[in-house]
This record gives sequence, structure tokens and C-alpha cells, in this order.
Amino acid sequence: MKLQRNGRTKALAIGAMALVGSLSLAACGSDNNNSSTSDPKASGSAGASAAQIACAGKGQLLAAGSTAQSNAIDVWKAAYGSACSGTTITYGGGGSGAGVQQFNQGKVSFAGSDSPLKPAEVDASKAVCKTGQGIDLPMVGGLISIVYNVDGVDNLVLDGPTLAKIFDSQITKWNAPEIAKLNPGVNLPDADIQAFHRSDDSGTTDNLTKYLSKAGGGAWSYPSGKTWAGKGGQSANGSAGLAAQVKQVKNSISYVELSYAQTNSLKSASINTGASKPVAATAENAANTFAKAKVAGTGSDLALELDYATKDEGSYPLVLVTYEIVCDKGNKADTLDAVKSFLTYTISDAGQQAIGSKGYVPLPKELVSKVQQVVPTLA
Repeated sequence: MKLQRNGRTKALAIGAMALVGSLSLAACGSDNNNSSTSDPKASGSAGASAAQIACAGKGQLLAAGSTAQSNAIDVWKAAYGSACSGTTITYGGGGSGAGVQQFNQGKVSFAGSDSPLKPAEVDASKAVCKTGQGIDLPMVGGLISIVYNVDGVDNLVLDGPTLAKIFDSQITKWNAPEIAKLNPGVNLPDADIQAFHRSDDSGTTDNLTKYLSKAGGGAWSYPSGKTWAGKGGQSANGSAGLAAQVKQVKNSISYVELSYAQTNSLKSASINTGASKPVAATAENAANTFAKAKVAGTGSDLALELDYATKDEGSYPLVLVTYEIVCDKGNKADTLDAVKSFLTYTISDAGQQAIGSKGYVPLPKELVSKVQQVVPTLA
């Protein structure tokens, strides 16, 4: 159900925000939404925070990439557009792979990616960031929901090995012994499983396959990556495309960000991680995982190391961070001020709280502080 219509889910999200506010980060060191304007009334929390935005720069700010953060960008655009009428923000979606590609081609001022830049992508960015290179700034915390559409099954439990086999067509029936063992007493249908995966290069796919590689018990034999490698199944474009397929196709399963699960009223499976009880796909449980993330990047690059194989109580393992990819130096002069202004808002307490009610997980305060220190230094 949509978060705003479900009191219990809303309470969880609010609880997650309160929880995240006290957390610290361990260690130091709609898709293709091309609308250039947004209605400030689209989000009450975003509209309320508009007065706290310090505007700078004018003109059009182009960005593209991760569909996982599209709903968050919509909220931020509404608030920013209300406060800063001189700047128009256009976010093209298209997936993380397309976003990084467009950034390295100099077509956008920043890109959204659910995976940090690879060394080859950093090298390629130097042609655009002529005096610097591309860096990863964590901006949107989220979780990947395993969404499903099976009549009569409301509280499905799955684990890493079982998910790996489902998405690789090794398990093809809903009443397979592996699924039945995880769901005692549940009337699972003798029906074929219809698994959907992303057709576009996707950071969400990358994070899912990292989880399958770490927690799949060897059942996932492919390297993790943005491009789908599993056998069988059907594909759809973007997170919205996957959510739409699961909503309309019986006995289907897929993976989307919690925001898309909620806005499409899709059921999400709980994950058996080896903890004392299965972990539900909630913002609060994802926040527990983010609290133990570590910064793996160096200098102004804040790429994170996430524990996909966590067995900690109440820690949901399928998490992702959307990074905004920018140049540390060598940003386009005509959009630099607007980029810094917009990112200063999105990483602010007001910006993080505005998306907390939309199925996202506000980032831990210590990480927020690190990003806030980097944004003003962009040049």
C-alpha cells in the first residue's frame, strides 16, 4: 500500500527517521521522467522545506540515471522548484548505466547511480572533468523489495539460496520444496513462477546480484553486475516497468525499490538471513544495515561498502545507495552553482526527511555530514 495510506507503514518510516537520526556510520575513510517542472504540492513535506533552500545559479540543470531514486528526485524537484524558480531541473531516469554513460559523455551535470563508479568509469570521467574526476556522493538510501503476486500468500519468506535459484530458473514452481520449507503452513500454489528482471543496465540489478553472490550459498554462479545474467525469466525496463508487470501478472516475482512496492500496493517478501526470525522489508530494518556501512572510497569519493550477507537481528540485507555522480573539479561553470545548491538541499536534514515518507531511508548523520563537507568544495 502507499505509505501515506497505511498508518502502520508510515509509523515505521517515521520510526526509521528517528532511528537514523541517532545512527553513526562505521569507520571513516517515474522512470524517464523528463518533465522540467514539478508541482510543489506533490509533497507536503517537500513544500514545507522549500523555505530552507539556498538558491544559486539559474537555467536548466540536466541529470539522468538511476530509476531507484526517481520518486525521490520528484519530491526534491517540487521543493527546489518552489524555492528557486530560476532553475529548471530535468531528470531523465534511464537506469544507472545510462546515467553514468551520459555523464561521461558530458551530456548531464550529474548522474544518479545505484553502484559506485568503476575504475574504468573514473578514468573515462577525466575527459569531462578536465581538471578532476568523477566522484560518488551517497544521496538516497533505499532497500530492494522482493515483490510478488501470488493469491492467498500474504507473508512470503525467502532466503538467498532460494532467490538465487528462482531468478536463475532452477526453481520454477511456487510449491517447490525449498519455498515450502521456508513457509510452513502456507498454501503455496502448484503454479509456474514468472520471474521478471531489468532489461536495462541497472544499479538495482547490481545490488541484487551482489546479495545473491554473497548470500546465495553458491547457487548464483554469475558475477554481480548491472547487466542481467541469470537464465530464463522475462524482462522489463526500469523499476516502474518491473512493478507494473508484477502488479498485473499472477504468480510473478521481481525486485524493485520499496518506494515502487508501496506506490503500486505490492506485497514484499521477508528475508531469512539466518537471524532468529525473518527480516521484513521496512525502512527501519534497512536503517539498521546502513548504520554499519563503511566508507570504501578515498578523498572526496564516498563510495560505501555494504554488508549484503548480514545476519544481525532486524537488519534487512537487500539495501542500496544511490550516488550522485559529479566532478570533484572541472564541473560545467554554467551549472556548477545550481548543482551545489541542489545537492546542498538534498543532503540536508529537510531533504532527507522529505523522502523518508516516500519509502526511502534517510542516511546516517555521520555520512550526511561527510557529504555536506564535500559538496561546497566542488569546483
